[in-house]
Amino acid sequence: MASTGDIDRFAFIVGAPRCGTTSLAGFLKSHPDVCFPLVKEPHFFSQTDLRPVPTSQLRREVDEQYLARFYPRRDGRIMAADCSVSYLYAPEQLEPALRLWPDSRFVISLRDPMEMLPSLHQRLMVLGDETIGSFDEAWAATRDRASGKRIPRSCVEPRWLRYDEAGRFATYLERLFAAVGRERCLVLLFDDLVADPIAQYRRLVDFLALRRLEHGLDLTPKRTSQGVRHAWLQRLLKRPPRRMRKFLAGAHYRSRERKLSGDLADSRAVDLLFSARKRLLDWNRVPAPRRRPSLAVQKEIRARLKPQIRRLESMLGRDLGHWLELRPETRTATDSPRRARAPLSPSLRGAD
Repeated sequence: MASTGDIDRFAFIVGAPRCGTTSLAGFLKSHPDVCFPLVKEPHFFSQTDLRPVPTSQLRREVDEQYLARFYPRRDGRIMAADCSVSYLYAPEQLEPALRLWPDSRFVISLRDPMEMLPSLHQRLMVLGDETIGSFDEAWAATRDRASGKRIPRSCVEPRWLRYDEAGRFATYLERLFAAVGRERCLVLLFDDLVADPIAQYRRLVDFLALRRLEHGLDLTPKRTSQGVRHAWLQRLLKRPPRRMRKFLAGAHYRSRERKLSGDLADSRAVDLLFSARKRLLDWNRVPAPRRRPSLAVQKEIRARLKPQIRRLESMLGRDLGHWLELRPETRTATDSPRRARAPLSPSLRGAD
């Protein structure tokens, strides 16, 4: 079993969601020098505020509740990875991790909010956290949800339903820089990851001081947008009622909730039930609908996030003006993410 003393440093891929973090995680998972968790996104430090905990007690709690649960074997690897996208939105709570592993590094991937927010909405539908099928209607509900209204019972984390907050990249990036130090952070753009994934892989492993291992590297897109036939069935299988979670929730839930002395359930009958669950989920999966937000909602998003994008341009030295452009509501099969424009100032290239 791994302990805090066994691990030299961590690579935290902190978000944002639907911005290529799964592809970045795949780069690290395939690297022989990286210890990858049983669950890609433990969300440990965002779910538990450990800042007031003294360091000696912190080590015990992290050993017992984090490392023992998600990193049961280290196998001599020099770095561990945690790819929880919730960390971007609770950056101050990463301070305890930095206390334990001061040489840790933090990777942030960002994307045009006009593309990212509908993609996040679609993903939450697949997970069973969202019940409003139209992104336009879900965007209109953000004010109610900010006051705790219209939160589905199946939703595990209500903050994800705040689409207006999810795109405030500049604010959360500034907070992350303040919490962990800008020199420990690497900011990547989804547009660049799509246009030249091998170059972004090299940036990632160089920043983390890992060996470049490009032979056999899988550069195919990960976790592309999906839809569902029946939302009620998806919620039942992905976000079952509490009393049924032991028998219906998937492997990620079981890894988080299992007793460390053994799994929640190991019987043959339960294995068959999980197999049937997987087949139902596969059957319920359909291609995601190819529609953008209405022009009216795009204008609202642009007005809300324009100051954020301008601040982000200054922080990164990148021209992101194309993120503010309005797009046709119907997406065509030939549409693809646009590559980020050239840097504003060569002197700022190293600032990300």
